[in-house]
Formats: sequence, structure tokens, C-alpha cells
Amino acid sequence: LCITFFKYCVFSLLFITVAHGSGQDAKCSLGYFPCGNITKCLPQFLHCNGVDDCGNRADEDNCGDGNGWPMQLDKYFANYYKITTSLNPYETETSECLAGSVPVKCLCQGLELGCDEANLRAVPSVSSNVTLMSLQWNLLRKLPPDGFKKYLDLQKLYLQNNKIRSVSMYAFRGLHNLTKLYLSHNRITFLKPGVFEDLHRLEWLIIEDNHLNQISPLTFYGLNSLILLVLMNNALTHLPDKPLCQHMPRLHWLDFEGNYIHNLRNVTFISCSSLTVLIMRKNKINHLNENTFASLQKLDELDLGNNKIENLPPHVFKDLKDLSQLNLSYNPIQNIQGDQFDYLVKLKSLSLEGIEISNIQRRMFRPLRNLSHIYFKKFQYCGYAPHVRSCKPNTDGISSVENLLASIIQRIFVWVVSAVTCFGNIFVICMRPYISSENKLHAMSIISLCCADCLMGIYLFVIGAFDLKFRGEYNKHAQLWTESIHCQLVGSLAILSTEVSVLLLTFLTLEKYICIVYPFRCLRPGKCRTIMVLILIWTVGFIVAFIPLSNKEFFKNYYGTNGVCFPLHSEDTESTGAQIYSVAIFLGINLAAFIIIVFSYGSMFYSVHQSAITATEIRNQVNKEMMLAKRFFFIVFTDALCWIPIFILKFMSLLQVEIPGTINSWVVIFILPINSALNPILYTLTTRPFKEMVHQIWLNYRQRRSVSSKGSQKTYAPSFIWVEMWPLQEMPSELMKPPLCTDPCEMSLISQSTRLSSYS
Repeated sequence: LCITFFKYCVFSLLFITVAHGSGQDAKCSLGYFPCGNITKCLPQFLHCNGVDDCGNRADEDNCGDGNGWPMQLDKYFANYYKITTSLNPYETETSECLAGSVPVKCLCQGLELGCDEANLRAVPSVSSNVTLMSLQWNLLRKLPPDGFKKYLDLQKLYLQNNKIRSVSMYAFRGLHNLTKLYLSHNRITFLKPGVFEDLHRLEWLIIEDNHLNQISPLTFYGLNSLILLVLMNNALTHLPDKPLCQHMPRLHWLDFEGNYIHNLRNVTFISCSSLTVLIMRKNKINHLNENTFASLQKLDELDLGNNKIENLPPHVFKDLKDLSQLNLSYNPIQNIQGDQFDYLVKLKSLSLEGIEISNIQRRMFRPLRNLSHIYFKKFQYCGYAPHVRSCKPNTDGISSVENLLASIIQRIFVWVVSAVTCFGNIFVICMRPYISSENKLHAMSIISLCCADCLMGIYLFVIGAFDLKFRGEYNKHAQLWTESIHCQLVGSLAILSTEVSVLLLTFLTLEKYICIVYPFRCLRPGKCRTIMVLILIWTVGFIVAFIPLSNKEFFKNYYGTNGVCFPLHSEDTESTGAQIYSVAIFLGINLAAFIIIVFSYGSMFYSVHQSAITATEIRNQVNKEMMLAKRFFFIVFTDALCWIPIFILKFMSLLQVEIPGTINSWVVIFILPINSALNPILYTLTTRPFKEMVHQIWLNYRQRRSVSSKGSQKTYAPSFIWVEMWPLQEMPSELMKPPLCTDPCEMSLISQSTRLSSYS
């Protein structure tokens, strides 16, 4: 019993060791992959980074996605030419022309004739034993009967980039040894049945970029040896109702990319049992039958990308057990069933780019044990295929598989910008009640602006906090985070801050504009009107920010398109409503506000400048005018620095220009908070009254120290009145009363001089 028990323990230990040493059975955490036959696991982002992180270079294997047609090309064509060249080991190339007399612009080497760009209008007459004839970029308009009949040894014929419209039924008669025929980039609209009847050894037939609008199985009659057929970029709208490959039993590669085919019938591929590569991308296919691919049991690659497929039949891929590469990208597929890929046990590459998978789950990809490359629309989906070594994309420029903020620079500066924004605005809010300001309404507007800008700092603080929370394992939480109520509220907070700040800046600018340009028209709003305007601005901000949360069907996940929950929507979204709403905000409200601000500051400066030129009493105030110009410039410059990049991004997105996600991260973390961080400095901390107040506080402090040293408690109050921006209507009358004058223009100029002095 003891010996038996000992043997059991030994075998158990051996079994555990082998199981853990197996790369296939090694269990790694979400987002990690095993290092070959050792138990070490590495995160997915270390796959193929140029560094041997595993120690046995297992993480640097299978870097390129060579599945599908590259593998088939090597398998069926490279080996073929290796065999054919080995049959003639003593054949040597010669530079001497053996094709007899050739046209002037043609080149000849051995039995190969090159007449590219020779302005030929007909097939040249040369020696009948040529093996290769290249007639590219000529003026051929038709291929007449028996045009190549005497070239019985011809093996390769290149007819690309001519103007061929018609091909006679007997154009290729007698070419029994032809293996490659290229008819690309011509104007062929129709090929008669039996046109290739004599091409029994033809292996490649390339008819790319023509105007073919229909084909039939009889078109390819006689092509018993054909391996590759390319009909890319033609005008085909449908495939024949009869078996397409009945006269091409050896066909391995079939390419219909870039046509207008609407559907695939069950009978079309029923005779294509040898087919290994089928490319149907960039067509108009909107429906697939369940048995469409039933006879393609040797198929290695199936490309259905960029079509109009909305639904996949439940078992449409059940017979494709040898499939190694499947491309379904950029189709408007609404739903993918959980067992859709269960039969694709040998699948190595799966492309689902551009597809919003609302019901994504791990169960979809768990049966795909051999899957090594997978491509999604969002990097967050990678968390549902943790066993796949290479998952793309692994970042959207803002977030990555590991972190909500992908870059270390972003992670540092989100705290720096948040701290600067919050501290600056809170400082101004707290200081305002203790400042003896004569313009209470302006102070109220500035405090309101600081409150709005402070929300931007809070938004960045929350993003930084969640980045810390998800650090190193963001892919586990990415999908839930972007769909969570927290993300929606944080995004709403950012938009509320942005829009209220923009509207308040516009309101403040218009107040300055009216007061400086029209000083005697009494247009400046009073207390009640100012309060009403501020309430209206905040109401509009709340409405703009929270409308997307009211209708999920129309706006979809408006705030959850990225990890920072800010709805720039510079990429294509699944919701047209969200895209339109985003454009209306950034290119509607914000662009109009920016134009008003720029125009107003320009008009203000022009008005003051003209007054300084006209009034002889204030010509000595050029320096103050320059100070005013610099101040206006920095206000407009910071607004431009913040908003012009966003306007450019929105215009580019409307033009469907692809925008890297990294740019979005820079906009949200660095560019967007510029105004929120600098507004306290521009509108309070750098103003002349604030500087004088700080200076007076410092003088009082020194006086108190001086007096306290003499035992006295006497202090001094500030000896100035804070005049902000436009002090005329609230200054004491004895301070603002102008000298007696009879000319209203002169009074206007004197008042502008006073404003210029106080503002600068």
C-alpha cells in the first residue's frame, strides 16, 4: 500500500509538472499569454515588441499575420516554380535576342520580348518561338481572331494598360502552352463563352480593373489547369446561377474584390471544392444563405470585409473546418451569435474591425484555441479574447490594455493640470469676497466663470483617480467603465464646464465691447439682468450636457466612446445622432462664440487706438495702449490655442480623415483645459487692481510689523479703489466727473482715456 501510494504521488507530481509546462494548458491571467513551453506569462502588449521578454524568444514568434493567402501563395506557387526550375538545371539565360526582327521600341532578351510603351496598335510580328511577350501601355483597342496563333511556345502574355474593348472568341487560339495571361486595366465589358478554350495549361488569369458586367461558367471553358482567377474592380453585379467552377476543377484562388455583387447563391460555389482562397471584399453583399459555403471544405481564407452584411445565419461557417483566416470587418453586422465561430477549430486570424459587437462575450472566442491574431473595432474587446496572443488595436491613443491613460506623460499631467485648474479657480473664488471691488456685477460674473472652470479641474481629477484604480488591468474594466453611469456623469461634467465657460467668456467679452465701444448708450446690463443672464447660461450648459443622457437610442453611448468620457467624436461613430450633436456643439455654439470674442476684442482695440490718435490730450498714452494690445492678444491667443485645434479636428472628421487617437488624448488632457487653467490668471491675477491690492497688503504687513515693534496697534486701510475693466458707471461721481466741455466727442475720448488707464 505504501509503495502504491508513493507511485501515485510521483505520477501526480509528474502530471502536474507536464500540465504546467505545456504552453497550451498554461493558464494565464486576462490579457496575458504563455511563453511557449514554460509557465511564465506575459501581458499581450509585450508580444513582438523587439525584446526577448520570455527568455526563449517565444514572445517574438508569429509576429506577422501570415495566415490566409500569403501561406497559400507560398504553398501552391513557390513550390511549383521550385519544381519547374529544377527540371531544367542546365538552362542558362542569354542576353542575345533569339526572337528575330523586333520593332524599334521593343527590347529582346533570349526568347522574351518586351514592347512596353511602344505605341503599338497591333500585335507585333516576331519569331514564332518567343516564350514571353509584354505589350503593356500600348494602344491596342481589340484582340482580333488568331492574333497570337503562330506563337505556339508562348507561356506568358502581358496586355495590361491598353485600350482593349473587344476580345474575339478566337483571339487566343493556339496558345496551348500559355500559363499566365494578364488583361488588367483595359476596357473589356464582355468575354464570349469559350474565349479561353485553347488555354489548357493556363494557371493565372488576371482581369483586373475592366468593365466586365457579367460572366458565366462557359466563359472559362477549357481552363482545366487554372489555379488563380482575379476579377477585381469590375462591374459585376451578380454571379451566375450555375456552378462557377465546373470548367476550373483545380481553381485555388478566386478574387472578386471591388465589384457590385449583391448576394451569393448556394449553387455558385458548389463545384469549387478545391478552392482555398475566396476574396469577396468591397462588394454590396447584404445577405448570406446558410449553405453558401457548404462545398468549400478546403477553404483556407474567406474575406467578406467591407460589404453590407447585417446578419450572419446561425451555421453559415459550419463546413469551413480548415479555415485559418476569416475577415468580416466593416460590415453593419447587428449581432453575432455566441456559437457563431464554434466550427472554426483551425482559425488563426479573425478580423472584426469596424463592428460594434453589442453582445460580445468570452464564449464567442473560447472554442478558437488556435487563434493567434484577432482584430477588433475597440481595444476594450481584447479582454473577451484573453487567450489570443496578438489582439489589435491595443490602444485608442488615450487608453491602453493596461491603463486608462496610456502614456506616462498623460498620467502625470492629468494631475498637474487638475491641480493648477482647481487651485487657481478656488483661490479666485475665495479671494473675491475680501476684495473691495466697486464693480460687483463683474465680480459676480468672474466668480461664476471660476466655478465653471473649476468643474474642468474636478473632471480631470476624477479621470486621474479612475486611472489609478484601473492601473495595470484596465482591460478588465474598460467596457464596463465606458458604459457606466460614472463615465456618463463625468463626461457631462466636462461638457457642462466647457459650454458654461465658453458662454460666460462670450458674455464678459460683449460687456467689455459695449462699455468701451459704446460708452454713453447705457447698454450695459444691470444687476437683475446680469443675474438672469448668468442663470440662463448655466441652464443652457446643463441642457447641452445632459441631453445625450435622455435618449440612449438616438445618442447611443455618447460619452463612452473613449476612456476619458469626453465626446469629441472625431472618429466614425455608430450613432449619426451623436455625431451631429457633437458637430452642433463644437462647430456651432463654440465656433460662433470664438468668432464673437475675436471680433469684439479687435473692435475694442481699434476703438481705443483711434481715440488715442484723434485726441491730442492722450497721445502720451501709447505705452498704455501697447499694454492693452498685449492683454487683448493673450486673451484671444489662449482662446485660439484651446479651440482652433478642436475646430480643425471636427472639420477633419466631417471630411472622414482618419485621426490618430493620440491626438484626442492631447486635446482632452492638454489643450481643452487651457482656458480653465489660465482664466483666473487672465481675468484676475494679472489685472492691475489685483496687483495693487497685493502690493497694498504687503505695505500694510510691513507697517504693522513696524508699528508693533513700537508698541502701537495702528493699521492702514487700502488707499485705492479697485477699478475693473469698465469702472465708469459705478465709480463715485467725484472721481469720474470729467472737466467741463461742450463737445460730446471730446467727452467720449476723455472717458476712453480713463478706461484705457484703468484697464491696462
